[in-house]
Amino acid sequence: MLNSIIVTTLNLCLPFAYKTRMPIIENTHLLYINRKETRVTVSPDMPILWVLRDIIGLTGTKFGCGMAQCGACTIHLDGQAVRSCVTPVARAFGKEIITIEGLSKEGNHPLQQAWAEVNVPQCGYCQAGQLMSAAVLLRENPEPTDQDIDDAMSGNICRCGTYLRIRKAIHLAAAIQKSKVKQS
Repeated sequence: MLNSIIVTTLNLCLPFAYKTRMPIIENTHLLYINRKETRVTVSPDMPILWVLRDIIGLTGTKFGCGMAQCGACTIHLDGQAVRSCVTPVARAFGKEIITIEGLSKEGNHPLQQAWAEVNVPQCGYCQAGQLMSAAVLLRENPEPTDQDIDDAMSGNICRCGTYLRIRKAIHLAAAIQKSKVKQS
């Protein structure tokens, strides 16, 4: 029973070529991940999520649903939040990929500070995607209202229901970010 569930889940997540055992043409590609050049030999239709996790070993980005519905796999592609589970790596050629590991080198991004102070995570599984979506929100709107936050974060599901803490942490991160701007 468990094997059939795993196979069904994989069939939903993998590109057509992988499911049908069609010949997969792999080439070496240059990617820019977390401000570093990385060469990978993969099929251009492989989802970025699997390149990050299985080929490169960056496991902070999580697999959630495989259908771009939950937001656990959110990364930044040239500054935009994208769902890496359905985004082929070919879309990232020549663009910058930022994962949760690259949000800040020391873990001192205002959102990471606020997440810790508010104690947002419960199980923690969705948090990387939540942080990545929130980072785009704060970059585009440094002083978001509750409604702005709810709208921007609506594509990220938290099974533990920490939405109020997430909202509180985003407001705190906005205040931290604002105070850093004033200090500089």
